[in-house]
Amino acid sequence: MTPDAARFAQAALVGDSDASYDNLALAEQAGDMLARRGITLVTGGRGGVMEAASRGAAGAGGLTVGIMPGTDARSANPWCDVVIPTGLGHARNVLTALAGDFIVAVGGGAGTLSELCFGWIHARPIYVLGGSGGWSDRLAGGALDHRASSVIVPCDSIETLEREVTRFCAAKGLSLRDPDAK
Repeated sequence: MTPDAARFAQAALVGDSDASYDNLALAEQAGDMLARRGITLVTGGRGGVMEAASRGAAGAGGLTVGIMPGTDARSANPWCDVVIPTGLGHARNVLTALAGDFIVAVGGGAGTLSELCFGWIHARPIYVLGGSGGWSDRLAGGALDHRASSVIVPCDSIETLEREVTRFCAAKGLSLRDPDAK
């Protein structure tokens, strides 16, 4: 890439490791959509939402990155192209959040909340898939504190998420692939 060329976007997708069937399907669809747009998918590299999103992205020919809590790269889900073992446990959540130009959340418990908080503190836009429960539904359209450091955008569908992500990437000068291009 030349210094003047725009780079492709990176998305941190976060959510439950023990997600419902519906949330797994939603995460897989999100991973697929992001990959079709040329967006690198970054997750925590484990199971549940992380694995489903990685499977969706891999199936669409995308690049997937797993930032692991432990030191064994073999513990990553089988859909991770790049595995980064950290040995940091949950502290790796800051790396996951900051590796994305924006964050997509599907459901989520305490670990997801920590990633959303790091994203908020570091002014990453946060897109939450509505109806997925957990912190995604609790935070949709709201704020984490008095700072206007970021936005939490509720998305009621994958199509809405794609429109919002496309708008963000265009505003930031990040490259996207035409999803209909072969």
